[in-house]
Amino acid sequence: MTYEILIALVGFAFASSVTPGPNNLMLMASGANYGLRRTVPHMLGISIGHAFMVAMVGIVLLQIFTTYPVLNIVLKVLSAAYMLWLAWKIANAVPPEAKEVTGKPFTFLQAAAFQWVNPKAWFMAITAISAYAPQDRGVILGSVMVALIFSAVNLPSVTIWAWMGVQVRRWLGSARRLRVFNITMAVLLVVSLYPMLRP
Repeated sequence: MTYEILIALVGFAFASSVTPGPNNLMLMASGANYGLRRTVPHMLGISIGHAFMVAMVGIVLLQIFTTYPVLNIVLKVLSAAYMLWLAWKIANAVPPEAKEVTGKPFTFLQAAAFQWVNPKAWFMAITAISAYAPQDRGVILGSVMVALIFSAVNLPSVTIWAWMGVQVRRWLGSARRLRVFNITMAVLLVVSLYPMLRP
């Protein structure tokens, strides 16, 4: 991998990881509801789970999706359905009369598995492999290199969103305000589907 390609990959990884999307909106909600420490497994699940996804996209999945295009439609439908369910869960994390946050933050494995139904994660993985995987290192090594670099940039990027959620919590002193925040995050999560799922 040349120096120029490495810099370009780092720039793409940062820009795509730090901008709003399902992962970051969920991390912000988790930081606000559960605090930074309890959100760490969620953050690690995103970064490590997405790195694994990037490697698998490079090694195997691009060929499968090219051979069977209908799988793209199936993935979009499943992704939309799952994310709508997650939005409902976020919106209902705090009942109006509750004094304490209910529910549990995402575990490491839940966050890692979520990458496979996250349209933005698919876009990031396919673009990273297609544009930045070094051709002279072979499919497997090239894909793993891109995945490791992406993960190294992704973790600090997503941590910012969980930290912002913790800061927002200071202004969410009542269950009512927290409920409004959660509903807002849920709506934004649904809205984030549009640019990724449109034809």
